[in-house]
Amino acid sequence: MRTLRAVRPVLAAALAAVCAGGCGVLDDPSSAQGPPPGTRASVPLDNPDGTKPGLAPVTSDAARAEARRLVASLSVKGRGPRTGYDRDAFGYAWMDSADGVPLARNGCDTRNDLLRRDGREVRFRSGSDCVVVAMTLYDPYTDRDIAWTKAEAADVQIDHVVPLSYSWQMGASRWSESKRERLANDPLNLLPVDGPANSRKGDSGPASWLPPNKAVRCSYAVRFAQVAKKYQLPVTAPDKDMMLTQCGG
Repeated sequence: MRTLRAVRPVLAAALAAVCAGGCGVLDDPSSAQGPPPGTRASVPLDNPDGTKPGLAPVTSDAARAEARRLVASLSVKGRGPRTGYDRDAFGYAWMDSADGVPLARNGCDTRNDLLRRDGREVRFRSGSDCVVVAMTLYDPYTDRDIAWTKAEAADVQIDHVVPLSYSWQMGASRWSESKRERLANDPLNLLPVDGPANSRKGDSGPASWLPPNKAVRCSYAVRFAQVAKKYQLPVTAPDKDMMLTQCGG
């Protein structure tokens, strides 16, 4: 069962009505309110290894300029064919043995590591300090809280920010198996999010899909760029242009 985030202040609603014709005030990231109080969420520029939870908005001018510099540094190429792509080429989901990434070989699989990292009021299976059976998750993509239980597992999915199929088409098809396993299990590339929103994303790049929550679109672009930079993945020209646009470029 999901519960919507508390309704924004009446003033914000009034401004939305006034600006329905396109004044753009509510799209200004510097005015974004961000996650609810008490939510565990970090700005990606302050979370370069992905071990901190969530995805908080990038709001300051200095941070947005830093974001644009990061995106501008990415190389560009066309998206290749999907021929030969198989999820198993990136290791089984969710392995704890992908060496070279945070949280590996800690006795807990990657999915549960991520639920524990980002969840609030986390409850574990009896006798386990690994298997999460219930929690509250703030989903940055849809800007709402999800009251999640393992019985409704699909309500929360772990998103590969840079989709594995996308990476395959951009060069991962030529990588070693161990490097593909790192990408698939690297916390930097993983976010627990609303399941239906993640399903709609599929293997899209930023030019084709962005989070519905406009406040985190620059943050999403930063995280996408951080992963691409770390793994020396190029992005498509339209994706790069879209990422720059989201951060004011």
